[in-house]
Amino acid sequence: MSIRKATLHELESLTELFDLYRVFYEQTSDPGRAREYLRERLTKGESVVFMAFDEGNPIGFVQLYPSFSSVSMMRSWVLNDLFVMESARKKGFGEELLNAAIAFARETGAKGVSLETGKDNVKAQRLYEKIGFARESNHFYYFTI
Repeated sequence: MSIRKATLHELESLTELFDLYRVFYEQTSDPGRAREYLRERLTKGESVVFMAFDEGNPIGFVQLYPSFSSVSMMRSWVLNDLFVMESARKKGFGEELLNAAIAFARETGAKGVSLETGKDNVKAQRLYEKIGFARESNHFYYFTI
């Protein structure tokens, strides 16, 4: 098992994983659009992606987006995407990807890492809490178009 920061050199394998991730969330497969989306994020430095490899084969990724807190005047990271191929689940890859994201946040002097997950995603919630994420209870989150 190895985890490393993705570059444009991994774009094709990252695209395959990202497309599978989107299909998992009931989106239509669109590798061409996924490739361009990822290329733009990586080229513009708009996200940071870590990839997991098993014997050299890409099997998962975590994608972080930067955010900032005006109150604390610090950067934070939004853990937006976490995916491990079904055949590699329950082998510790998700945990290692999360650890890489947290280590990166510390290295960049960030206030922390935030994420959200569905209320019914109990497996992910257990993993997040095992790693040290705490469920937020003091805030409401709102969304609109």
